[in-house]
Amino acid sequence: MIRIAVLVSGGGTNLQALIDYEKAGNNPHGKISLVLASNNKAYALERARQADIPTAVVRRKDYESQEAFDHAVTVTLQENRIDLVILAGFLSILGPEVIQAYPERIINVHPSLIPSFCGKGFYGLKVHEAALAKGVKVSGATVHFVNEIPDGGRILLQKAVEVKDGDTPEILQKRIMEEAEWVLLPQAMKQLSEALDQEENI
Repeated sequence: MIRIAVLVSGGGTNLQALIDYEKAGNNPHGKISLVLASNNKAYALERARQADIPTAVVRRKDYESQEAFDHAVTVTLQENRIDLVILAGFLSILGPEVIQAYPERIINVHPSLIPSFCGKGFYGLKVHEAALAKGVKVSGATVHFVNEIPDGGRILLQKAVEVKDGDTPEILQKRIMEEAEWVLLPQAMKQLSEALDQEENI
């Protein structure tokens, strides 16, 4: 059974999609074994508690340097014997130590069709503001592996979502979450859990 950590910073709607998917029995090869938050007030922690999932908080501001923060995240993941890491609205950048500890085992969901509207500075509503300003007719979401370049890792899954006349960044954000992010992230969790489980059983 692949042990999964979900890293969060806020409300945890993507986390909830993963919890619901697992609860429905759709991820037989994996189990969400830890929810790690970068913010002790994140509502995602409450979602985890309601689902009886262990939690941890590692705040960037509690550490003198990015390296010290990275080390604390890595140690927490390793202490919990984590095999797969899912970033679900995690607003802190992960550094080399974490990435090297989990090569091609960290995935992130980004609210656009990479390579559009991605990279440093593109997060949350900023992505949708940029898409609307450009006048695109289609946006969507991408699940990709995490490497040292923001949004630069290999793409795993993508799903397109129509941009409609009159969309605001908030409306587009909600549609992409509902139609793409909450669909893709659980699919990616299942796909990688199965692949890693088979790899470990060879």
